[in-house]
Amino acid sequence: MESTERGAHHVQSLERGLAVIRAFGAGAPELTLSDVARSTGLTRAAARRFLLTLVDLGYVRTDGKYFSLTARVLELGYAFLSSMTLPEVAQPHLERLSAEVRESSSVSVLEGADIVYVARVAVSRIMTVSINVGTRFPAYATSMGHVLLAGLDDEGFARYLEQAELQRLTSHTLTSPAALRAELAAVRQQGWALVDQELEEGLRSVAAPIRDRQGRVVAAVNVSTHASRTPRETVIEEMVPPLLAAAKRIEDDLAVAPAQARRG
Repeated sequence: MESTERGAHHVQSLERGLAVIRAFGAGAPELTLSDVARSTGLTRAAARRFLLTLVDLGYVRTDGKYFSLTARVLELGYAFLSSMTLPEVAQPHLERLSAEVRESSSVSVLEGADIVYVARVAVSRIMTVSINVGTRFPAYATSMGHVLLAGLDDEGFARYLEQAELQRLTSHTLTSPAALRAELAAVRQQGWALVDQELEEGLRSVAAPIRDRQGRVVAAVNVSTHASRTPRETVIEEMVPPLLAAAKRIEDDLAVAPAQARRG
């Protein structure tokens, strides 16, 4: 949890409190005190103090044994997202894209080893987990993640591999750094990424990069569908062209938007 070099300004208790919040996730919505201590590397006594403080502040609830986050924790993420123009710029383009292809569409940015959704239009629910603004998924197993990772330089991708755990989520998931690197090279060359059931069985999605005025990939836009109703060939032939057009329209609008819109 701690790095070897910290400035004199570093507040360790804040770092530990944030680590406790990050211990919870889609795969661990409820945790015991022992779970939190194990995940964060804190002692049980320290983990208990942080958890009970978060309970007092309204960010965590408990039944006496299990702890879980409350909706109030979303305020921490929305405070950041609301300061960005990107979701506002992207939303009408997502609505147009979803209406055109009759599927859900989203925009995300790369944060650490994950993608974070910042805008979304849901046409139908095709995943077992509900997706909302603020939802995170591992970048290596998603189409938007592939697009965002393909935009990294060698040093950036090496840093990504240091923090990512390439776990097999389905029988289709790429778990080899070499295989992922080869896939990203193909994505870079063709300008879009198609991920076929790597995150969840039955989920097929395609994504395109959103670039700033300097040509840097700052976000990704995607369309997702269920594999049973949309063959791979149909995704490529009928969804990629409108997806690329939507990405271009978002880029054009971002180019004239305030500077905070291009943060990524």
